[in-house]
Amino acid sequence: MHFDLASVKKRSFQVEHADILGAMPAVICFLRGVNVTGKNMIKMEQLRALCESLGLRNVQTYIQSGNVVFRTKSRNSAALATHIEKTIEERFGFRPHVMLRTSQELRGVVTRNPFAQRANLDPGRFLVYFLKGEPTPEACDRTCALKTDTEELRVSGSELYIYYLNGVGKSQLPMARIEKALGISGTGRNWNTVTKLLEMAEKLQVPA
Repeated sequence: MHFDLASVKKRSFQVEHADILGAMPAVICFLRGVNVTGKNMIKMEQLRALCESLGLRNVQTYIQSGNVVFRTKSRNSAALATHIEKTIEERFGFRPHVMLRTSQELRGVVTRNPFAQRANLDPGRFLVYFLKGEPTPEACDRTCALKTDTEELRVSGSELYIYYLNGVGKSQLPMARIEKALGISGTGRNWNTVTKLLEMAEKLQVPA
């Protein structure tokens, strides 16, 4: 029996390469304070190039508001977020806040949706605020106790869920007040963006 050694080596490399990629988690990166025009501007192609220069794989961006999906060998989300922040500061002259979630973590965010049973839920009025860390129980109590007739707030883990009964644009509850109660910063995305980013990340997680 004749074996094509070159072909065997090639297939072995492809399997090994696929195994390595399959072990690399898909991560969603949420940037706060990044704009496509005016102050703190980063174009999405520049953001993709920056992420690729850090060794991140299969980098994709979604809409013009600082959303990136990629694969990484890193298992230290806090260190990776700091590295991305520092690199942006070095190259663009400002330092945004960066929040990272794995595809599994983002799936948990969607699963924990406290408004899932609401009839006729409008995803355009539903925002998830991704926090830098998990607030204390006292901070959660302060936040959920904020007096408002037009917003409903729920804290779960490192996320704040807000449903704007009259729409985000008509809110009388400033995010600065919410952040002061939480004692921690973050960045918000509407429900449509959250579910789209989850879809992108889970597709990326499945080896081709």
